[in-house]
Amino acid sequence: MKKIMILAAAVLLTVGASTAQNAFKGIVKYKVESTGAVTVDLPEEVRVAEIKVSGNDMFTKSPIFCSGMTEAVLVQNMTSTSCQNLSQMLAYLRSQDFEFTYEGTGKILVKNTAQESDFDSVDIVDTEAGHFYYEYLPGETREIAGFTAKKMIRHAYDEEGVDHPMTMWYSDEIGPKINILFGGIKGMPLECTMEVGEDRAITYTAIEIVSGKVKETDFLLPDGYETLSEEDMETLGTELNDAIELLQEE
Repeated sequence: MKKIMILAAAVLLTVGASTAQNAFKGIVKYKVESTGAVTVDLPEEVRVAEIKVSGNDMFTKSPIFCSGMTEAVLVQNMTSTSCQNLSQMLAYLRSQDFEFTYEGTGKILVKNTAQESDFDSVDIVDTEAGHFYYEYLPGETREIAGFTAKKMIRHAYDEEGVDHPMTMWYSDEIGPKINILFGGIKGMPLECTMEVGEDRAITYTAIEIVSGKVKETDFLLPDGYETLSEEDMETLGTELNDAIELLQEE
C-alpha cells in the first residue's frame, strides 16, 4: 500500500477499510480554494464539498474527493463502492475504432475490499523513490469548525527521490480510525493543501460540521449503474489501458 501508484484515468479506484470507528454522525462541509502562487479558476460546483458520515460509513459526491471519472463514493466497513462513469471515454475510443468486449453504458459500480493490515506500514518512515509515509504531529493542534484538528504530514517521494510533503489537519473524533477514503489516515481531514501543478495548489477546509441530520437513505447509491464480475472488470481495465497507450503513442 505504500508505493505511489500512477495509473491511467481509466484504472479504477482501489481502497480498503477498517472495523474500528467513532460514533460521530453528521455532515462535514468544506470550502475549496485555489491557494498556489498561480491562481486556478475553480468551477462553481468544485468550490464547496461535503462528506456524510455515520460511524464507519461515508458518502460523498463532491468532485474534490472523487478521483478520475468517479461520480460518487460510498464506504461501508470493509467495502468501498465507487460510481464510475466511463461512458464518454468509451464513446470517444469507439469513435476512434477501438473495440471492447464490454457493451454496456459505461456507468459501473466498482467494489473493493481490503484488510486493516493493508495500511499497517503507512506510518513507517519510507523514503524510497515512488513511496510515501505519514508523519503524525499530535502535539500541534488547531481549532477548525469547532473541532480540535491535529497535524499530519504525508511525505511522498518521486522517482528522483525528492520529497513532496503534504500537510493535513485532521480530527480523530470523526470517521473511521483508518480512513480509507483518504489513504488510511487516522480520522477525517479538516484541512489539506494539495499541489496540482507547478506553483498551483488547492486547499479544502472544513467550514461547518453538523452533528446528526443524516439518515440511512443518505448512503444509498444512485440508480443507473451496473455491477460487473471481477473478470469482466479486469478485461475492461486492460482494454481501456491498451487503447489509451496506443493513442498516446500516436
